[in-house]
Amino acid sequence: MNRRLAFILVLVALLALPAAALGAEKEQAKGEEGAGKAAPQKPEAPEKATVKITNIGHLRKGRAPIYSTVPVVGTVKPFAAHQKVEVTFYLNGRKLLMRKVRARKGKGDSGVFKASLLVREDGKYAASAHLPASGSLRGDRTVRKSWKVSFPALGAGDCGRVVKGFKQAMAKLGYVSGGGSCFSDRLGREVLAYRKVNGMSRNEHAGAGVVKRVFGGRGGYRVRHADAGEHAEVSLDKQVLVLAKGSKPFAIYPVSTGKPSTPTVTGQYSFVRREPGYNSHGMYYSFYFYNGYAVHGYAEVPDYAASHGCVRTFIADQPRIYEQLHYGEPIFVF
Repeated sequence: MNRRLAFILVLVALLALPAAALGAEKEQAKGEEGAGKAAPQKPEAPEKATVKITNIGHLRKGRAPIYSTVPVVGTVKPFAAHQKVEVTFYLNGRKLLMRKVRARKGKGDSGVFKASLLVREDGKYAASAHLPASGSLRGDRTVRKSWKVSFPALGAGDCGRVVKGFKQAMAKLGYVSGGGSCFSDRLGREVLAYRKVNGMSRNEHAGAGVVKRVFGGRGGYRVRHADAGEHAEVSLDKQVLVLAKGSKPFAIYPVSTGKPSTPTVTGQYSFVRREPGYNSHGMYYSFYFYNGYAVHGYAEVPDYAASHGCVRTFIADQPRIYEQLHYGEPIFVF
């Protein structure tokens, strides 16, 4: 190897040294930087929260009185500021409503909450609670806790929101018993009509069974001539007068029809003549539908067929009936 070639090789080697040194320095700095960094940590799992229903109040043997307020009380753990619980109420398995209530500080690290429901109708009620996840807490949910409803007997002189609710439930079935919150004579007559329609003993007392059925929406009258539009029906068997629009009754009254020796005519007729006030026979606000046969008020309306052929109504009911009927309106007697 000549001297010129040897010189070139030495020069190349000298030029390569700074690049190698720089690479080593970079690797060393990289190693030092990596050594200064902490290894990445796994995030902490959210803490489990617990929600419980601890009490359903105002129950007796698992039942709440109709029109009573039922409180649902529970706890959450751990407690956190501004914590809210969703309390859902159910009726016969269907969602009725949901209330969001704020938990307040309880004992230790727990919180307490309360939500209430006014029981307005018959059925099986239930409640559950849900604590949504928030911040570092996982959510939780309870199973449903259930209860049923109890009913009182009602009679003349009783007053209160149960009576008022009973009237409203009767009205939905077509037994229009007036307003107010007391058991009036009018309500007594509507109870009599209800008992007649449902084949019960004929009196004006609303026993617990009747009250339960009414709040459950049971015991309405089934219209026989739904295709007749607005019309009247008189059931000789049930001894009631029913005013209906199509298939929906809007008024039901207890009546007394013709006794066996003077029976009421049967068939389809129309109202043709009105006679206000009393006449010489003691008939009150008469509306005639066939010859001398009429719907009219009378001083005596027993629980059975006792008239001379007409449809007797109570004096107190007849002015209202008189205004509800119309000329030409069909009436079916059967």
